[in-house]
Amino acid sequence: MAGHSQFKNIMHRKGAQDAKRARLFAKLIREITVAARQGLPDPAANPRLRAAVVAARQANMPKDTVERAIKKASGEGGAEDYVSRRYEGYGPGGVAIIVEALTDNLNRTASDIRSLFSKHGGALGETNSVAFLFDRLGVIRYPAAAASAEAMLEAAIEAGAEDVQSGEGGHEVFCAPEDLFVVRDTLAARFGDPEEAKLDWRPKTTAPIDEEQAQAVLKLIDALEDLDDVQAVFANFEVSDDVLARLGA
Repeated sequence: MAGHSQFKNIMHRKGAQDAKRARLFAKLIREITVAARQGLPDPAANPRLRAAVVAARQANMPKDTVERAIKKASGEGGAEDYVSRRYEGYGPGGVAIIVEALTDNLNRTASDIRSLFSKHGGALGETNSVAFLFDRLGVIRYPAAAASAEAMLEAAIEAGAEDVQSGEGGHEVFCAPEDLFVVRDTLAARFGDPEEAKLDWRPKTTAPIDEEQAQAVLKLIDALEDLDDVQAVFANFEVSDDVLARLGA
């Protein structure tokens, strides 16, 4: 029985990992599709598409899957008409939450997100109800081994970035949203492709919460991230590392 139970546990974990990977691929394909439709279907001439392709490669998406997504978006076989939407609301403990989505059905997406906020003790608000609590930034991440802190700072300033934070965990380069791809490409020419380059919402102020509230907030965020239409979730909660460790976050 022990062996059988262990096997079932392994298969359950593998199934969960496969499902998570499939959701990630679906989100990446949506970003590739939108990027290719809004610009040229050539990553070399389309910065947003180039960043999406790099992200797909880092997630180990097969090359032919990426190419099919680009071809479909460029009219070879048709493509869904995705639109970008931002949803805002409050979670447990008064935590401000921003949800970014790419969807082909606005009614479905809004209904699903509103339902999850309500189910997990939060409330969906109007557009701009919490965005004022965040700064919109371009963020480019490199591993610590990519360069020294001094070299990264110097290169980032020359590329037009606004700030750099370096530490044992790596380098984070911050820039204005409209400069993201220019800064990314300039740094990539010197240090290679970054681990990540994306638009981010960074909280101006944080909402301290206790362990019970943190557990509820994390469940809401996990549920939102599991939606196919949701590309990213941002929140302004503050909790100790000990609490996060106990919650497995």
